[in-house]
Amino acid sequence: MRAAVLIFLITMVPFVTGCGTSSKREVIFFHAGSLAVPVARLAEGFEAQIPGIRIITEAAGSLVTARKITELGKPCDIMASADYIIIDELLIPEHASWNIGFATNEIVIAYTPRSGYSDEINSLNWTEILLKGDVYYGRSDPDSDPCGYRTLLMLKLAEEYYDIPGLTGRFMEKDRSFIRPKEIDLTALLEARAVDYVFQYKSVAVQHGLKYITLPPEINLGNNEFRDNYRSVSVDVAGRSPGERMIIQGDYILYGITLVSNSPNRDDAVEFLAYILGPEGREIIRRTGQNPVEPPVVSGSGELPVSVGNAVSR
Repeated sequence: MRAAVLIFLITMVPFVTGCGTSSKREVIFFHAGSLAVPVARLAEGFEAQIPGIRIITEAAGSLVTARKITELGKPCDIMASADYIIIDELLIPEHASWNIGFATNEIVIAYTPRSGYSDEINSLNWTEILLKGDVYYGRSDPDSDPCGYRTLLMLKLAEEYYDIPGLTGRFMEKDRSFIRPKEIDLTALLEARAVDYVFQYKSVAVQHGLKYITLPPEINLGNNEFRDNYRSVSVDVAGRSPGERMIIQGDYILYGITLVSNSPNRDDAVEFLAYILGPEGREIIRRTGQNPVEPPVVSGSGELPVSVGNAVSR
């Protein structure tokens, strides 16, 4: 009798577990590291409005995030990239059908009061100070993270703007041991005093209370009016598959977001997207150091879900 009961319980475990799992409401959100703070606030706001739902977030460099979907086939509902072009180039049309540009940013040089020459550095002499032998700086990996290749694009623009031939190459060769997979990792280097400065997004510097040098709009990639100037430079980075490279042309910083085509939690993901793109979501993005795009920029050939379309048009 005891053996029969044991066999019954064992056979029932998968059934009970399966029933419990199917009742969960969750949305899986892969996003750029620089969106960690606003995404946390957005998730809190949405979960407060929709009891019982859980937003599962996973941050990484945007190129890495895209490859989790395209190469590893990891389940994902929503992807937000620090560069909208990554969604266009790597996800559409196989893994997504549309792309929404929803926020902007700019490249700055972040530091702390303890950084070397912190009382001297400014928007005119930063190249001289960061190239000093007793100063160390960090940047993110251009093959993993848009902030990494945007740093190189900015340096190429700076080389022309300040008329300093060879500037980009000098920066690329210096302090290579402080290259990290994503820009959010650079903050830890500053806090540990491993480096004096990092090339960073303005929003991340604001969120973490860091001091920062604002760069001229002609080179900071944050002003749409200088888009033609930004497009005069380019870099090559890792592409769709291992060993493949693709060219990234300079452009003003525009974050993109999309619904993954095989979204496992489509209905709830659509409503969360509508919340992010609506008035409340835009205000959260603004309060966490970024400028929402109003109205958002839509590209791709797919038709937007009704609630997302309504949010975009507000």
